[in-house]
Amino acid sequence: MKYSSVSVPAMAALMLLLVLAPAAEAVITCSDVIKDLKPCLNYLVNGTGKPPAACCAGATNLASAASTSADKKAACDCIKNAANKLNPNPQLAKDLPGNCKISLPFTVSPNVDCSNDWLKLKEEHA
Repeated sequence: MKYSSVSVPAMAALMLLLVLAPAAEAVITCSDVIKDLKPCLNYLVNGTGKPPAACCAGATNLASAASTSADKKAACDCIKNAANKLNPNPQLAKDLPGNCKISLPFTVSPNVDCSNDWLKLKEEHA
């Protein structure tokens, strides 16, 4: 079987890309997370009752954008860091996903474990 001179270099380049490609890097950034959850800030710190529609829209957008384990870990880490600085009402933060009718693989809390293994485990049981 004879290989064409074009396909061998192309295949070699493809293999090189696959070997050198970073494994599951997060596409979502903390800026994205903050932008999506900014409408929730006042509610989480000072609010009562149900979150405002803009908050739920942002939370829904974030849940959709964080599609890979790496994205979910990045979002979790960002939310955890923000929660440590902002001191949200723990019950409002915990209830936010349910009140916005979304599912997150972690609890919105300054004490959440954002390890990859934990997020993967939550995805398998979801």
